[in-house]
Amino acid sequence: MRDAAASRGLDIEILERPAAGSLFEAAELLGIPASGIVKTLVVKRSDDTYLFALIPGGRSISWPKLRAVVGVNKLRLPEPDLALAATGYERGTIVPIGSTTAWPVFADESIVGQRIAMGAGAHGYSLFVDADDLIAAYDATVADISVPEEPRA
Repeated sequence: MRDAAASRGLDIEILERPAAGSLFEAAELLGIPASGIVKTLVVKRSDDTYLFALIPGGRSISWPKLRAVVGVNKLRLPEPDLALAATGYERGTIVPIGSTTAWPVFADESIVGQRIAMGAGAHGYSLFVDADDLIAAYDATVADISVPEEPRA
């Protein structure tokens, strides 16, 4: 992970943290708002290629918006075994940094200018990076690709 980040000129910080049952619990453990944690979602295209969607906590993918930005009619979340095969990471730990394949990255515009926490490739760790540096390092497409999640009960 550190070598992959360094090869792209990224300055990252990896922190160990207790296991969290949810993104909201992880944010509480890290002392940051849920929006400070960015989920890296692996999205499968109909041609069996993938992309990464960076979505801040408290928000979810807007499928119509993402399809429009990507320029395709069909996208979906793959099964956990396909996500692992596509990235080398288990769900909940996925991050573009160090992925076995450098899939295209699409970042929600709301993360621009933020220092964000992400998965770190292993459970019980969080990776911190400046979103703008990550976007630049991966030549990410920045767009409005998310919607607020339904309030938690």
